[in-house]
Amino acid sequence: MVADVRPGPARSRWDRATRMGTFACASAAAAVVVAGDLGAAPTWYLVADVAGGAAASLALLWSRRWPVATALAAVALSVPAASVSVAAGIATLMTALYRRPVVALGVGAAYVAATLTRFRLRPPGLAPYPVWALVAVLFGVALTGWGMLLRARRRLVLSLVEEARRAEEEQRRRAERARHTERLAIAREMHDVLAHRLSLLALHAGALEFNARADPAEVVEAAAVVRSNARQALQELRQVISVLREAPVLAEPDLPALVDEVRQAGMTVEMDDGGVRVPDLPGATARAAYRIVQEGLTNARKHAPARPVTLRLDGGPDRGLTIEMRNPVVDAPRGEGAGLAGMRERAELAGGRVERAGLEDGEFRLTVWLRWPA
Repeated sequence: MVADVRPGPARSRWDRATRMGTFACASAAAAVVVAGDLGAAPTWYLVADVAGGAAASLALLWSRRWPVATALAAVALSVPAASVSVAAGIATLMTALYRRPVVALGVGAAYVAATLTRFRLRPPGLAPYPVWALVAVLFGVALTGWGMLLRARRRLVLSLVEEARRAEEEQRRRAERARHTERLAIAREMHDVLAHRLSLLALHAGALEFNARADPAEVVEAAAVVRSNARQALQELRQVISVLREAPVLAEPDLPALVDEVRQAGMTVEMDDGGVRVPDLPGATARAAYRIVQEGLTNARKHAPARPVTLRLDGGPDRGLTIEMRNPVVDAPRGEGAGLAGMRERAELAGGRVERAGLEDGEFRLTVWLRWPA
């Protein structure tokens, strides 16, 4: 619900023009009433009428800030001074425009009562009192109703502006969440790519350092492997960036090639694919499976170097894909690192879950189930 905004002093040109217009209108009406009483009313009354009309017209300049006080003062003055009647009507309208309906109705009733009292004390003539009484009531109802209608429209406009502002703020928050999600995706992809490639580079560099006196041909071969892995790391990084920028998709994930690669780096990997070909899986599932296996092998190199890793795949369109990995643990991980957290998130994004990830009987066992969309 939009709060009832109380107007302050007029600041815009339109506000100032409105203030001056109401002042001029009330002053002109007061002058006409006073001119009509010349020669027909005593001098003291004319002086009081002029003073009351001038005071009420000047008070309209502050009717935006204090509409109720201005209206009640003008209504009270309109009883003895007929020249104040127009200013009292304008102030009543301003009250209905800027204050709650109950306040507006109260001021409108006071305006009608004051007008009826003035007509009783000084009948305008030309028509009997009941006719003028009906005119006073209709005029008071019209002023109050018009002001309340304008106020309702004003509140509607304010509510629409507030709703538009909230929608814009929500859109900004959604854009910020999308950027945050994109940054997380970039971080996850970079972690998967760099962790795998850099661990291979570290393994080969360590072999060179340990076997510094090796045959030059072996050194050249090891250096070539390091260079090849560095080049592949850069290529995969470019592919990741291109995917995140909505460029063409990555090449199909080749799981046997990944396993052969880590075997060439010195790891022992026993793989049973269960007849499952990762490239035949739907795109999101295939990529998730490839990255999960890649991260699992990276963790095994990190926490269980020179220990055998067993990898098994099983599943089908009606059962989903199950990935099981296990390896003896030398350096038990403390808590859940970024790699395992990334696996969980990647599995959930692919419609799957990590069913098991932890130490059992001296082995680290990982079981991941992925949805196999038809």
